[in-house]
Amino acid sequence: MPAASPLRAAVEVLPAESELSAAARFTVADTETVLPGHYPGFPIFPGVCLVECARQGAEATLPPQAKGATLAAVESTRFTGPVFPGDQVDIAMAWKRTPAGDWQMRAQLSTGRGPAAGVRLRYAAPAGDAPAAGGEEAA
Repeated sequence: MPAASPLRAAVEVLPAESELSAAARFTVADTETVLPGHYPGFPIFPGVCLVECARQGAEATLPPQAKGATLAAVESTRFTGPVFPGDQVDIAMAWKRTPAGDWQMRAQLSTGRGPAAGVRLRYAAPAGDAPAAGGEEAA
């Protein structure tokens, strides 16, 4: 079952840099339904929507060895700059395997004005997918 999303448009995935790093982008259209109620008269893209951009990017770029992993936690978020209607949000993602066998995705989101957010998500590995002895970790 697909996840519900507050976003009207979808995140655009860019060509993969490697199996463990990826990029995506999202353009905040004036028609995004979340804008009118968030600071009326001064529309700003909500932080939860930046987390959703990171989630969509993550799930579209899971490393091949992580296929079937599911979102287990939003481990960290830090909002560092505003995002306004018309902004293009660039999303740089890096994946790594944790010693416990889960997958962690760290995303840096930015606009033309600079950093907008940092998001860290954890994905549970599919059942039966255990890391190598001593924990497999990829940088």
